[in-house]
Amino acid sequence: MKKRNFLVTLFLSFTLILAACGTSDEGNADGDSGEEKNCEPSDDAINVAMVTDVGGVDDKSFNQSAWEGLQAYGEEYCLEEDEHYDYAQSTQDADYEPNLNRLTGQDYELVYGIGYKLTEAIEKVAGQNPDTNYALVDEVASEMDNLTSITFKEHQGSFLVGVAAALKTESNQVGFVGGVDSPLINKFEVGFEAGVKSIDPSIEVDVRYAESFDDAGKGRQIANSMYNSGVDIIYHAAGGAGNGVFSEAKDIKTNDPESYVWVIGVDRDQYDEGTVTVDGTDYNVTFTSMVKRVDIAVQDVAERMMEGDFPGGENIEYGLSDEGVSVADTNEEAYTEEIATAVSEWEQKIIDGELDIPSTHDELEEFLNNL
Repeated sequence: MKKRNFLVTLFLSFTLILAACGTSDEGNADGDSGEEKNCEPSDDAINVAMVTDVGGVDDKSFNQSAWEGLQAYGEEYCLEEDEHYDYAQSTQDADYEPNLNRLTGQDYELVYGIGYKLTEAIEKVAGQNPDTNYALVDEVASEMDNLTSITFKEHQGSFLVGVAAALKTESNQVGFVGGVDSPLINKFEVGFEAGVKSIDPSIEVDVRYAESFDDAGKGRQIANSMYNSGVDIIYHAAGGAGNGVFSEAKDIKTNDPESYVWVIGVDRDQYDEGTVTVDGTDYNVTFTSMVKRVDIAVQDVAERMMEGDFPGGENIEYGLSDEGVSVADTNEEAYTEEIATAVSEWEQKIIDGELDIPSTHDELEEFLNNL
C-alpha cells in the first residue's frame, strides 16, 4: 500500500487556511465581519462532494468532521460552496445510492461516502461511473481503480481514552455506548476495554449498543441507566445517538453540580458539547475525546487527486503514528497533567510497536488473558 506521511503538513494548512486564500475581516457598522475572498480558485483544484450517513452533516461527530475537511479544502483553494464542493444529506439508508448518483451527475470529480453503511451503494455507483472517482470512509471497499478506502486505527485511540478513564474513575465502573453493533464500532469498544483493563483489570466495563447512529433518545436512555447503576464515565461511539449521552450527563450536572459524571467524546473534540451552566457557574462534563481526523483524511485524498496520484484500489489507514487519531486534552481541569503523562507513555509504546492493540472480541480475549 502506498502511503505518504504528510498529515502534519495538512494539519498546518487546515489551521492556517487564510495563508493560501486572503480575506478581509474589517468589521462594518452592522456588525458583520465583512469577510470576502480576494483570491481566485486554484486551476489545479478539483470539484468534490460527500454523502453523509443518517447521522447528518451536523451530528457534531463523524459526518461533521468530514464536512469540515471539505470546507477546509474549499477555503484552501478559494473554491465556492455548492459550486466546487458540497454535500448531500441522507435521512435513511435508501438515500445513499440516489445521493451518490445525484452528485455524480452534477460533475463532481471526487465523491465521498461517509460511513461504512454506504459500502454497497458506493461500490455500485463507482462500478457504473468509471470516469468519476470515489472514496469510502470507514470500510475497505472492493478493489476498483476509481474507488479508494479510508480507514482509521480507532482501536489505538480508544485504548488511550480507556487508559485515561481507568485513571479518572472513582467508582471503578465505566461504560461504553456504541451506535450499531458492527466490526467498526467493535474496534472502539474493544480498544477502550483493553485500555481500561491494562490499568486495572478489576474495573467493570458496561457495554451497550443503541443500534442507531441518530436516536439521541436511545443514547440518553442508556446513559441514564448506566449512571444510575454507578458508572461515572461513559465513552460513546454512537454518532447522533451519542448526543443523548451528553444530554443525560449535563442534566445530571444541572441538578447536582457536585455530581461526578463524565463523557468521553468521539471523532471530533467534543469539549463544547459538554458545557453546562448552573447558577452562573460553568461546568463541562467532557472528560476527553478520541479524535479521529476524518477532516484531514478527506482533504488528504482530495489533494492527492489534485496531484494526479488518486489512490484507486488502495486502503489508506490513519493511526497514532501519523496523527490520524489522537486524544483531546482541552479540559485541562479534568484531563490532568498526570493523566496526560500516563497516556503519552502508553501512546509511545503503541507507536514503537511494543504493544499491539486488539480490534476484535477474539483479540481482546487473548489480550486480557496475557495481562
